[in-house]
Amino acid sequence: MLATIIPLIGLMLIVWVLGAVLWSMRGGKRHSRTKWPPYPVINASEEEMQRRHLECRDRLSHAAYGEAAARSLWQKLMTCAPGTGLIHEFHRDYCGHGLIRTGNTITLREIYDGYSTGDPIAEWRTQADFVAFCSRPSDFSCSGFDPQEPVFFTDDRWSQNNQRLTWEVIRKFLDGRAGNTGFRSFACFR
Repeated sequence: MLATIIPLIGLMLIVWVLGAVLWSMRGGKRHSRTKWPPYPVINASEEEMQRRHLECRDRLSHAAYGEAAARSLWQKLMTCAPGTGLIHEFHRDYCGHGLIRTGNTITLREIYDGYSTGDPIAEWRTQADFVAFCSRPSDFSCSGFDPQEPVFFTDDRWSQNNQRLTWEVIRKFLDGRAGNTGFRSFACFR
């Protein structure tokens, strides 16, 4: 008799576990699914897209980063391992601009797939040169909109203000708060 009851109890237990797993995979109780995307999709005209592009440009700060921030940035970058540095974004495809330590040199590079690639856009071999250059930019000039800043300037609308260096990115890197954001951005990464 026990030879019949024990396998039946085991079978019932397996069916119950399997049912619970299937129920949880199904979502348990039916919840209304979030509408995706969570924002209204519009079919904007080219003129509307240009207007929004210029509106974003006009919101950028023109305040220079300053010597103290540039000096701190050099010192922090020099603590990163060679081949790593301040990477603005860390995801697939184009990630914007980053500052990468290469030996005793800091380079500004375009980042792809979270890693620096290609030739440097700019390069600084000494702290004095880096501070002299990096103390004068602002969010506006780093965005690529400012023709007076040829290192960053581009007339390519897609590249303008697309994951470029900003004061907030630099500040988070300097404050060391990047590790607490849940993202791999702003830290010393290859």
